[in-house]
This record gives sequence, structure tokens and C-alpha cells, in this order.
Amino acid sequence: MTKRYEVTNEEWERIAPLLPPQDPGGKGRPPKDHRVMLNGMLWIDRSGAQWRNMPECYGKWQAVYARFRKWTNDGVFEAIHRTLSAEPDMENLGVDSTSVKVHQSANGGKKGRKKRL
Repeated sequence: MTKRYEVTNEEWERIAPLLPPQDPGGKGRPPKDHRVMLNGMLWIDRSGAQWRNMPECYGKWQAVYARFRKWTNDGVFEAIHRTLSAEPDMENLGVDSTSVKVHQSANGGKKGRKKRL
């Protein structure tokens, strides 16, 4: 079961191919898993908290922030947005008169100022 701010398995299956390859090679510590880092980014976005207040289960906030900046600069989030918005979820779509604002002159009344007599 996923936590409140984390991606589900279904969401991850759609997003994972859009992320850069996970590079386990090289010197030093292996990088944190993309999914863990993405969940940390989502936690920040959805909670509205500062980076320094991110729970440690997602890794060090500096590392998550660095990957966030890299993915932003590389256009990863734009690619994810384009892919996910290509197939919109129409199940929960709804429009009613309480959410549509109409200019007062669009109601059929006369336009312009009223003339004083």
C-alpha cells in the first residue's frame, strides 16, 4: 500500500520509462532509487513544506533537491506531463455553473453605462 504522497504502482509503470536511466556504476555510493526520489519530490510539492523538512525516508533533502533541479533542467517533468496529459482521465471531469464565471455583459443585458436623465 502506498503512502499518501507517493506514486502508485500503476502510476510508476507509466512514469518509469520517461525517467533517465538509473546509473549504478561509478565511484562512491550508488544513487538513490528514482522512485524514492520522485516520492520525496511529490511529498514536497503536495505538502507545501520546505525542502529541509522533508522526511529522511526519501533520503537527504539536498540529494532530492539536486535531482529535482537536474530533472527540471533536462526537461524530464515536461516529458512526463506531455505523456500523462495525452490520455486524460475523463472519469472525474465535470463542469457546472458554480465554477464557470460569466461577465455581467454576457447575460443578455444592455452593454455600456446607463445614461442619466
